[in-house]
Amino acid sequence: MAKKYEELRARMSPESRDRANAKTQRMLAEMPLNELRQARGLSQKMLAEALHIQQPAVARMEKRTDMYISTLRSHIEAMGGQLDVIARFPDGSVKINTFGDLAGHV
Repeated sequence: MAKKYEELRARMSPESRDRANAKTQRMLAEMPLNELRQARGLSQKMLAEALHIQQPAVARMEKRTDMYISTLRSHIEAMGGQLDVIARFPDGSVKINTFGDLAGHV
């Protein structure tokens, strides 16, 4: 008989729960565009309508490994998000604001 997740989780040690939570957060922090869209509860068709493009164009966009920042920004904004470009260095991170003026020119 299958066990409910809550029952299994209740029997886990606090350390195991902490490790599981940390792994979940890492997985949620990084995901491909198609998984992000699905996690936001959007279909390709819904996103295409928000972007005023055809659904196959969304499919192609999600498979690309290289795209304009303005294209990625419009994709993220259509999902209700905001795109930030961050440069990470050993001594700290810097948010790049050069692309801020692109918001109205997508």
